[in-house]
Amino acid sequence: VQLQASGGGLVQAGGSLRLSCSASGRAIRSYDVGWFRQAPGKEREFVSTTTWRDRTYYSFAVKGRFTITRDNAKNTVFLQMNSLEPEDAAVYYCAIRDYPRTADIANTRGQYDYWGQGTLVTVSS
Repeated sequence: VQLQASGGGLVQAGGSLRLSCSASGRAIRSYDVGWFRQAPGKEREFVSTTTWRDRTYYSFAVKGRFTITRDNAKNTVFLQMNSLEPEDAAVYYCAIRDYPRTADIANTRGQYDYWGQGTLVTVSS
């Protein structure tokens, strides 16, 4: 399984970016896919997840500003990020679980098994 994250870049505070996570080697339709982020000197933290049932969950920090969607036909998950703040600056990683059709909410790093390489988001104030 390989995940390719893209779409990061430099944006001014208040701006928007759309991240993409393209999967190969596995059809994502039966799996939970999540986004995490890691700022310099900080732990990797949960941002959002889309479940195989197409339910979505967000961290408190991004709820209402970020939207996660999936396109199973394209085997891709997107993270639309609006109203970006300097605190959102980080390397963003997408990840997928190894087991299909799981029942629990995957909002911790240890629940994911395969990770993409990360894409850098920089937010200027």
